[in-house]
Amino acid sequence: MNDFSELEAELKKLRPRAASPELATRIERALAEAPTATPSAGVLPKHRKFRVNWFGLGLGLAAAAALLLLARVNVERPGKRQSVVAMTPVPFAPPIPASDAFVPAGLTQVVYNTRDEGLHFPEGADQPVRRVRTQKRETLQWRNPGTGTSLRVSYPSEEVTLIPVSGQ
Repeated sequence: MNDFSELEAELKKLRPRAASPELATRIERALAEAPTATPSAGVLPKHRKFRVNWFGLGLGLAAAAALLLLARVNVERPGKRQSVVAMTPVPFAPPIPASDAFVPAGLTQVVYNTRDEGLHFPEGADQPVRRVRTQKRETLQWRNPGTGTSLRVSYPSEEVTLIPVSGQ
C-alpha cells in the first residue's frame, strides 16, 4: 500500500499535552502588566511624530506655479486655420467728369492662415512677446463711372503682430 500509512497512524495517536500551571501564571502576569511596559526587542517601530518637509513642499509649489504660468501662456493659441473675409464698401461719390478717372469701389481681405510662432525675447525689451503671423490676400477694386469699366488687383500680404506677454 502506501509508505506513509504507518506515519499517518502514529500521527493520529498523538494528543496535545496539557499546559503547565507555570505557563498559566506567566500568561496571567503578562496580561496584568501595562502594554507599554512590555519590551518589543526592537521589532516594533518607534512612534514617529508627523513632521512637515518644508523643502519638498516649497519645491512642489514652485513646480505647480511654473506649470500654471506655462499653461496660461499657451492657452491663448489661435486656431491653425482661419478664414476671415472683410468687405469695405466705398461711399458713393458723385460722377467725375473725366472719362479716364477710376474711383475706388471696394477692398476685400481674405485671411487664409494665422500661425502662432510662440514666445520671442527681443533684445532690449523688458518682457517677452508672442509673434503671430497672418497671411491674407487683399483685392482692391476700382471703377470708372463714365465708361463702366472696372479694374481689380489682388496681391498676397503677410502681417506679423507682436503681442506683449505679462506673467500676471
